[in-house]
Amino acid sequence: MTGYGQAHRETDAYTATVELKSLNSKTLDLTLRLPRFLLPHELEIRNAVAKALLRGKINLSLDFVRPTAARTATVLNKEALTAAYHELHAVAQALGLPTGEATLLAALRLPGVLPSAAEARDAEPVETAVPWAELQPLLHEALAAMQQFRSDEGRTLTAEILGYVATIRQQLAAVELHDPNRVAHVRQRLQAQVAELAAHEQFNATRFEQEVLYYIEKLDIAEEKVRLAAHLTYFEQAAHQPDEAAGKKLAFLAQEIGREINTIGSKANDATVQHLVVGMKEELEKIKEQLNNIL
Repeated sequence: MTGYGQAHRETDAYTATVELKSLNSKTLDLTLRLPRFLLPHELEIRNAVAKALLRGKINLSLDFVRPTAARTATVLNKEALTAAYHELHAVAQALGLPTGEATLLAALRLPGVLPSAAEARDAEPVETAVPWAELQPLLHEALAAMQQFRSDEGRTLTAEILGYVATIRQQLAAVELHDPNRVAHVRQRLQAQVAELAAHEQFNATRFEQEVLYYIEKLDIAEEKVRLAAHLTYFEQAAHQPDEAAGKKLAFLAQEIGREINTIGSKANDATVQHLVVGMKEELEKIKEQLNNIL
């Protein structure tokens, strides 16, 4: 959900720039910085951004600047300058100091004579502001740029995530290939234990058969392998679907994939399978980390 979008317009009357920045967030966290004359349109702007970007920690700034020649605010406070000059002139004469241009320059530096840039901007009459309808296309242009940025990043992330899924599928195939050897090894252990127990004089054949069936059922991972393969296929399909809530769906599927991987690891009782399970978990963690960047 990281992204960046900008739109800029420069005319003889003004310069306007809309800038959007987005970081990962599970919800929409929107911060606006607008010129004073656009504050009545804040709700409309918030709704437009929320509808287009859905979620993320988003900062939107709209900078609006008029050229100096186009500003109607008073640049020089003549009354304050005159009063300050006469006051300084009187003080200089009383102290026997020279007066003249230096006194005028000193008066110009006093507060209230020349307004600061912020004061001049605030003093500009609201009626000279540009109508929102004229600036609104800039917002839509910046939103489109942000969406394109996210889309480009999404394609890159999709390819990367599907690579991790392909690795998990390869490791699952390795588990499938090794499983007959695992079952044969388990069978040999059982046969040895059966031979040892059968020689015991208190051996209960019926009870032993029930325990063996329970033990074999607990070691069977066929169902988990089928479900894991199905989840991987569904994950690949969902990654390519144009769904606004794709991130939530993929996060749920990643959770189900992790569940099957953990069950295979707990039931396999085999060092080789455990090694492959660790590898699958590593790839799954990479998937979960990248899913934070997907809506």
